[in-house]
Amino acid sequence: MGAAMNPPNTANVPNRKPGWRGRLQLILILLVVIGPMILATGMYKLQFWVPESRSYHGELIGNGQNRGDLGVQADEQRWQMLVTAPQECSVDCQQLVYLARQIQVGLGREASRASHALATAQPVSADYDAKLQREYPQLRRYPLDLPTYTKATQGNGAAQLWIIDPHGNLVLRYDAKVKGKDLLNDLNLLLKLSNIG
Repeated sequence: MGAAMNPPNTANVPNRKPGWRGRLQLILILLVVIGPMILATGMYKLQFWVPESRSYHGELIGNGQNRGDLGVQADEQRWQMLVTAPQECSVDCQQLVYLARQIQVGLGREASRASHALATAQPVSADYDAKLQREYPQLRRYPLDLPTYTKATQGNGAAQLWIIDPHGNLVLRYDAKVKGKDLLNDLNLLLKLSNIG
């Protein structure tokens, strides 16, 4: 009973302070958690260790531009292949319009998730207008505001095809040399990865 009343003798017990091992473990845990975020931020900001390979064929538009920035006012809630013609819709423009229609058909059961359209700064010729009405019944047509378009494309006067997401954001751009298979593969990949539109 006397032993229970007396406090234990602590004179011989060493005073334990956190040692270097504990600090090292804490630093390693912080590096594992925060390190990848710091590395990814540095890679993005400084553009180092960025892989050169890509899975798309067009020019990626990653600057936040939307359809309105091109000078096209449209309310489309689906993915859209938009052909723009700042000058007359000549051979390259007509080829891209044809390609956009063929790509939509090539989408098969996913075709309802996309549309094709033409935006021109000048009226198309009477012959081509009749052809569009006859052979392209689903083609949407819009006026193209030339000053806005010229500013957005830095004066590029060639016909171009743009893939635009259902929110109106520009995703990819193609010139008249694009191959139909490449364009179809890109759009199929976007539709597969997206749950919108």
